[in-house]
Amino acid sequence: MCTEPFPVIDLTATGNNIKRLRVERGLTVRDLQDYFGFEEPRAIYKWQNGQCLPTVDNLYALSHLLRVPVDEILIPTSIKLHTLVEQQAPACCSPLFCSIRLINSKVA
Repeated sequence: MCTEPFPVIDLTATGNNIKRLRVERGLTVRDLQDYFGFEEPRAIYKWQNGQCLPTVDNLYALSHLLRVPVDEILIPTSIKLHTLVEQQAPACCSPLFCSIRLINSKVA
């Protein structure tokens, strides 16, 4: 079983980072909209507000436009990550499972 922590992207921090990098490069939301060929800037604002992430293709293109590697755009969560082993408990040890088993044995 894998014991590596499962990484999670912080949407809000990543959105703030996209906005910061865009401003540092002197780019406007309209510039990004034109670059990606979007009819409306809604997707750019969703990225910046942490409502969603760019698709992989758009993230790759964004990294080129902003002149940074993809991993400098994405911000991981700062919450301690749990491993798969810690998240899973055997069903026989679950208090809920034991309670249900006890109730079922009294009914029968």
